[in-house]
Amino acid sequence: MEPTATTTDARYRGEVVYLFAFDIAYELSGVRATHLLGQKLQTYVVDTGKRSPKEAFFYRAGMVRLPPVERQGPHGPISVETVIKVLTVGAVSISIRVPFAVDRIEDLVGYHDLQLGDKPMAAEARELARRVQQELIEYCQRPVTELAEEEAYTVFCLEAPLKTAQGQPVKGEEWLQQNSATVACLLMQETDAGQLARQEIRECTARHLSYYEYDLVVIDWDAALVVDYPAHFEELVYVLELANVQLAELEAYDRLLDATLAMPHHGMRDLSWRGRAAVLRNLRELRIELTRFSDELLNITKFFGDWHLARIYQNVSARFHLADWHKIVDDKLRNIDSYYQLLQHDQTNRWMLILEATIVLLFIVDVALLIAGIGGK
Repeated sequence: MEPTATTTDARYRGEVVYLFAFDIAYELSGVRATHLLGQKLQTYVVDTGKRSPKEAFFYRAGMVRLPPVERQGPHGPISVETVIKVLTVGAVSISIRVPFAVDRIEDLVGYHDLQLGDKPMAAEARELARRVQQELIEYCQRPVTELAEEEAYTVFCLEAPLKTAQGQPVKGEEWLQQNSATVACLLMQETDAGQLARQEIRECTARHLSYYEYDLVVIDWDAALVVDYPAHFEELVYVLELANVQLAELEAYDRLLDATLAMPHHGMRDLSWRGRAAVLRNLRELRIELTRFSDELLNITKFFGDWHLARIYQNVSARFHLADWHKIVDDKLRNIDSYYQLLQHDQTNRWMLILEATIVLLFIVDVALLIAGIGGK
């Protein structure tokens, strides 16, 4: 379904935020750059107005905001804004914001695969990620040679309060009850609400939250719907963005661990002593670094102080199965630890064998010299 033309009296207004997460390096350390892609590199700070403890904590990423660009939308020129966030775990998150004004929620389905130029939006984001990696290459520890497929997520942000066909404000949860099938179609990129089973509609819209009467967040595995005042869009999208980054990094760790575990065990026999020592050293460093990075990855999504954002993260984490991903990575780390212990034990046994052989040889030499001395007399 193609997006409809924007109108000044459209019933639904807001923006679609396209999130793309890339793993560009093992780690970004000691970043001292002041500018990135020609823009000043700033620290992103969440500005939440809800009640929270004085010691509230949010992970602060480096951020650059590119100048708005006039692009040709489906039915006329629109202003597109791109924001890039750089995280110390070696990730880059790119968000592209596209405004909209439509008369029906169904009209937003076409925005899932929106293309504003000659290249798909994902390709544009990938090119930006490559440029970021090139400019920050001196701070990248073990930069990836080729960017893996991006982790993409789409957020539909509607301005609150939502209104009925008669123009009366409607509460967020009431609106969802009345439009659950339409919302499910939007999040699942379906065009016919009548074809969706009630079970699928309930499953898609099951994870929804509200803080005030007129706000709403509905989270699915591939997209989310946010209903709030525009001033609050940023903080809500940031939570979803960090979860998306976390998923991308966990997938990157999983690929790295798979490559390590795929190392042919029998190949150790053909390695020299220095080669064996190098393998053990690399495994030891990998164990330590991935354990530390796993902790850092958890730290970027700790929302101490804002319970509503924490609840949103909890729900998107469940949709992404992040706990399962963490368990998979932890299990593989334990396997690598066992592998390392076996190799180290084998290395120790070899050294012990050499030492024992040396002792026996010295004993034989000593006996031979003793016999030679007696024979000489």
